[in-house]
Amino acid sequence: MAEGCVTVTLDEIYEVSLRALVGHGAAPWVAEHVADAIRVAESFGNKICGLYYLESYCQQLVSGRVLGAVEPEVKTPRSGAVLVDAKYGFAQPAFARGLPTALAAARSCGVASLAVGHAHTCTSLGYFVEQIARAGMIGLGMTNASPIVAAPGGKQRVIGTNPMAFAVPDGAGGVAMLFDQSTTTVALGKITMAKAAGQPIPLGWAVDCDGQPTTDPEAALAGSLVSMGGYKGWGFGLMAELLAAGMTGSLASQDVAPLKAPEGAPHDLGQYYLLIDPAAGADFEARLAQVAGAVALDEGARMPGQGRAPRPSVEVAPDFWAACQALAARG
Repeated sequence: MAEGCVTVTLDEIYEVSLRALVGHGAAPWVAEHVADAIRVAESFGNKICGLYYLESYCQQLVSGRVLGAVEPEVKTPRSGAVLVDAKYGFAQPAFARGLPTALAAARSCGVASLAVGHAHTCTSLGYFVEQIARAGMIGLGMTNASPIVAAPGGKQRVIGTNPMAFAVPDGAGGVAMLFDQSTTTVALGKITMAKAAGQPIPLGWAVDCDGQPTTDPEAALAGSLVSMGGYKGWGFGLMAELLAAGMTGSLASQDVAPLKAPEGAPHDLGQYYLLIDPAAGADFEARLAQVAGAVALDEGARMPGQGRAPRPSVEVAPDFWAACQALAARG
């Protein structure tokens, strides 16, 4: 155990998150989905998408930035298109309401889209595409966020970190491959966490307001994050922007307020997923095995997500865990 930390089980994380969310205004069924996402994020060491967001969720439930008791509306405007209106609620329950319909559409059509609109930030896209893969489908997902990224060589913030995630089923109810990454060199949360800890950031993560590389997280937050691979990452970020906003009827990144601000307008973000039935292809499973086998020839090499296993417990700073428990005490 890290010095000064307490060990907390995943069940404790789930229960504390659930009580905190319900206590601040979320319906129990909504809180269950969000608390599960927090638990899963923590189990894989993804602290930015775990308990780190719990206080913000609670504050925004109280202020009305996120509505915790709405019932998402599921529509099928086309046979292979599923559209979910989250009604300014959490993304996790909205996705859960739309997923069965989208899976059925993908099995029928070979491919289907699941567009979740007018939602709160989904935090970890991997959480969603993993569910798609465990249901036997290939899953591709993307979303947008508040503006923090300028075009390469520019200064004007246009898009968010706009992550993408991709998951492939293993044919036996598991996941053969999964990656979840922002289209910037690093996620915004790593910079905000560095600022809170009083630590510098590596060169190449961000530029200041004059477009100059910086190691100062405060200057980075006033400037712009850098797209991964320069123009290549910028292109992927724009793709995510157009699909997440345009196909869901949600806001473009330029109009999204800072995600963790306690008060203000709802996030109104979109998440866009493609579900592909491997059985609709000519020889997907054989090619997956071939590529995975080639990767495994090099010692230490692996497919993204291969060998990924949840931890039974995590280490948390005692003051931070006490703050989480205080949020739960309201319930």
